[in-house]
Amino acid sequence: MKEAIVHGDPLHVEIVDSPVPIPGDDEVLIKVEVSGSNPKDWKYPLYSKRPHNSGDDIAGTIVSVGESVVEFKPGDRVAAFHKMRAPHGSFAEYAIAYAYTTFHIPASVTFEEASTVPLASLTAAYGLWEALCLPTPWRPAPTEEIPVLVYGASTSVGIFAIKLAKLAGIGPIIGVAGSGSQVALEAGADFIVDYRNNSDISGSIRSFLKSGQKLLYAWDTVSEHGSYHHAIHALEPGLESKLCLILPSRKFEDIDKTTTNFTVVSVANAHDENAARRDFAYIFYRQLTKWFQEGKFTGHRVDIVEGGLAGIEGALIDLKAGRVSASKKIFRIKDTPGL
Repeated sequence: MKEAIVHGDPLHVEIVDSPVPIPGDDEVLIKVEVSGSNPKDWKYPLYSKRPHNSGDDIAGTIVSVGESVVEFKPGDRVAAFHKMRAPHGSFAEYAIAYAYTTFHIPASVTFEEASTVPLASLTAAYGLWEALCLPTPWRPAPTEEIPVLVYGASTSVGIFAIKLAKLAGIGPIIGVAGSGSQVALEAGADFIVDYRNNSDISGSIRSFLKSGQKLLYAWDTVSEHGSYHHAIHALEPGLESKLCLILPSRKFEDIDKTTTNFTVVSVANAHDENAARRDFAYIFYRQLTKWFQEGKFTGHRVDIVEGGLAGIEGALIDLKAGRVSASKKIFRIKDTPGL
């Protein structure tokens, strides 16, 4: 099979011939129709100094399953979250995923749409329901409004945080975004603060609160360039509030831990040794299938990159340069020259 190997320094992609992998006991082998992409796809090869197939968002068809797998069979249409930094990622004709991070997609959902979902949606869910401990959609809706700030509202994680918060009846949702503001509003944000040419972002955020309303929750999907300081200044002073950040490699030493209760969430850490997180992922992904079937959930906007695997290098260069906004760059494997 053809497989794309991402080299971090300098950033480039090598397409190689590799054996078709064999799934382990609790894994599935998927024929990849479409692969999604994320900023970590260039970051991990760069920081780890280890060239590898860094794709993790899979949409395709089950080819074979391990002996312990009971939910899936060959021919099933699925999306899946591949284990980060493990072999056999989504930048290939065939990929491996654990069964608990694989989920069925209805016929009404295209592979293109499904490829935008696995990593970013789970990251958003961890932030809302594990870090911020906000109400979940599978419990009764809140009887009072719960204002939430989503900083980076047009990022993939931000868009899914908005959609999932809406499903749980959380709001009003105040987003901070730039050129992707309209996409965030379409996702369900109630208000948007444009950070561009804004000298008082925190004040602009607070201006959307009703009289007596207190902002106690913030999900910062950017977590750099001063974003979290704007979020902190927008949160209600003198009361216990919660801030979720997204860059686990940073120590955030410039945040006063005595006054700010913050949690740092890794991108979709479903594959670590924390059994509760693995169970969370299992339940969440099965709920996604149900929401897709009910028409309550949709993927992110797609930007289909020409050339399949041959287009990955240019797409990752654009991601690194910050030229991607309010959409997901995705790759149709069948578009790869020579396949």
